[in-house]
Amino acid sequence: MSTQPDLLYSEEEEALRAAVRDLLADHCDAPGVIARVESDAPHNRALWKALTDGMGLAGLLVPEELDGQGATHREAAVVLEELGRAVAPVPYLTSAVVATEALLACGTGDLLTELASGTSIGSLAVALDVAPGAAYQVVRHENGLLHGELAGIADAAVADVLLVPADDGGLYAVDATAATVTPQISLDLTRPLATVTLDGAPGRLLGDAEPAVRRALCAGAGLLASEQLGLADWTLTETVRYLKDRKQFNRPVGGFQALKHRLAQLWLEVANLRAAARNAADALSTGQDTDVAVTVAQAYAAPVAVHAAEEALQLHGGIGMTWEHPAHLYLKRAKADSIAYGTAGAHREALAGLVDLQAP
Repeated sequence: MSTQPDLLYSEEEEALRAAVRDLLADHCDAPGVIARVESDAPHNRALWKALTDGMGLAGLLVPEELDGQGATHREAAVVLEELGRAVAPVPYLTSAVVATEALLACGTGDLLTELASGTSIGSLAVALDVAPGAAYQVVRHENGLLHGELAGIADAAVADVLLVPADDGGLYAVDATAATVTPQISLDLTRPLATVTLDGAPGRLLGDAEPAVRRALCAGAGLLASEQLGLADWTLTETVRYLKDRKQFNRPVGGFQALKHRLAQLWLEVANLRAAARNAADALSTGQDTDVAVTVAQAYAAPVAVHAAEEALQLHGGIGMTWEHPAHLYLKRAKADSIAYGTAGAHREALAGLVDLQAP
């Protein structure tokens, strides 16, 4: 018996949003993010510590008996909305969602406790652009050691433990110090990619890789839509605010009808994205129609987030083109997110198969 999804935010979720937004206002302002991505250490360790030690947010999806919060994907989605609004350079999606989901599938208690407390950061060693149902690279397992190279691994540079799929079908935990992590040139500097090279690295078998990776990528794709929602909502809000203040011919630019129409269209797209993202988060938390909800959300989210960021850049005029204005951070994140965990086209194709509605 299926029930209708609950797309509304609860009082607890709104309280969580307010707390995370206040924290980000103190620790993650735009000039600070820009300065950080210009450095050799783009990740904000202080913010990560505040999110994990101070608020326990890394353990939202981890059961209470493993020192987690025992919450659901709905709460994690709210956190990701706010992190998306701030383009926060923290490994929340990669560690607290994707790596955590992989470990939950394997039932690995000790590593889950470490990730939940924030004392360790995990990274699933699967390329960021791999969709939930797509093939992924594996390394060679030989005499108990792992050999191979994996490219496009998000947040590997800051990870303490790498979850590596091998050719024997197992998922292995590898201490990051036993791997060579080489930064790759990334469009989105707030979520850097790296190549992971294993040259006889020891690994601890966690369980079967296939179900763990599929579960992790499905959750990653579904909750990425909430990050894209936060990003799109911020760009729309800031663009409206700017057009109210900016004057041309002695009247606010936002009063021109052509711009009103563009903003109204964008508002509709963001409102629809909110429904799709909330539906995906609710489906992940209940386990009902998860595959369909996730693919619908991802098929819709990427074009909306990119459109919102492009409109923000253009409608801010000359200042939107500058490095000092944060608009470029949002456009780069939106573009990078548009291929993360599968493109919109890949998800539309997957959706056609799920609902038995093949394209002509």
